[in-house]
Amino acid sequence: MVIVDTTVWIDYFHGRDNPETDWLESRLDHDRLGLTTLILSEILQGLSDEKTAKLVEADLRQFQIFEASSISHAVQSAKNYRALRRRGKTVRRSIDVFIATFCIEGQHSLLHRDRDFDAFEELLGLSVVHP
Repeated sequence: MVIVDTTVWIDYFHGRDNPETDWLESRLDHDRLGLTTLILSEILQGLSDEKTAKLVEADLRQFQIFEASSISHAVQSAKNYRALRRRGKTVRRSIDVFIATFCIEGQHSLLHRDRDFDAFEELLGLSVVHP
């Protein structure tokens, strides 16, 4: 399963061409793609009106949406954050820590456009799609 991060979905919905959105476009009907509830929330929060939000939500509901948090997931996310910080890497947003940890634990790959995930790939074994 490839989890598609908010950064890619936003570019995709805005019609921006980059390697990640091109990969997404070409794989929509071929790969198992998903997102987490946190990613869904981030995307919907960024929309300015209810009509657009409903359309985007309907589009995203065609993919598998994972509940991305539990007590054990929160604890593991905090452990991963501390592990990276000890190695000199500070992730700017907690939501990215949750998403990366979800992917690592579930053995999912991540398609993203966010440098905060680079440390997870480099130091904690996050599988990343590199178009």
